[in-house]
Amino acid sequence: MTIHPTAIVSSEAKIGVNVNIGPYTIVHGNVEIGNGSIIGSHCEIGVPTPRGDGSPLSIGANSTIRSHSVFYESSVIEEGLTTGHRVTVREMTQAGRAFQIGTLGDIQGHCRIGDYVKFHSNVHVGQHTIIDDFVWVFPYVVFANDPHPPSEVVAGCTIQRFAAIATMSTILPGVTVGEGALIGACSAVTRDVGKDRIALGNPATDRGPTSKIKLRDDSGRPAYPWRTHFHRGYPEHVVAGWLAALSNRG
Repeated sequence: MTIHPTAIVSSEAKIGVNVNIGPYTIVHGNVEIGNGSIIGSHCEIGVPTPRGDGSPLSIGANSTIRSHSVFYESSVIEEGLTTGHRVTVREMTQAGRAFQIGTLGDIQGHCRIGDYVKFHSNVHVGQHTIIDDFVWVFPYVVFANDPHPPSEVVAGCTIQRFAAIATMSTILPGVTVGEGALIGACSAVTRDVGKDRIALGNPATDRGPTSKIKLRDDSGRPAYPWRTHFHRGYPEHVVAGWLAALSNRG
């Protein structure tokens, strides 16, 4: 374990082996950091909050949290987390393996996020959002949760697996985006989107099946389902499972 001399690490924190904690970072006591993780400079890890349930912030093994990021207590992030800079993750967030959060990502807590979910920069996630496995979220996307702001009513979005949400889109409170759906750039999604459908516009409307979109590589191949041709960053066994499922689907 390597802790920079300027870092402040509580003696009550549970720090795994081969963990690197950078300059001026604060690690509070109600924290568990898995083996082989890297915490960059000027981070605050395990911020105490009365809005949690008293459980620790648990960061899985082999995670990388880059500088100026803030994580509150009472969340569980599984192994392989990777963040950009200045990320905020609030209490009661549950996230699966290999979660990627881009720079200035903001998760407001009480959310559930699956395995291999990838956020680009400046993504805002309102409370009670549910995001399933293998979802892609591109820059400046907002997942809203208040149907008539400001109010005490919370209605989180649900994004099903393999969906892709393109840049600068807003998913309105209570909306479900179906498995494999594509939300086009700059869309305002006000109603549910079906499985493998395209939604585009403000307000977003159904533009047909994702299968009609072709790759712009002169091959003529369908761009969706994207997992037929895009495998970078995914384990071989995960890709093999995708391809087998697609083959069985015919």
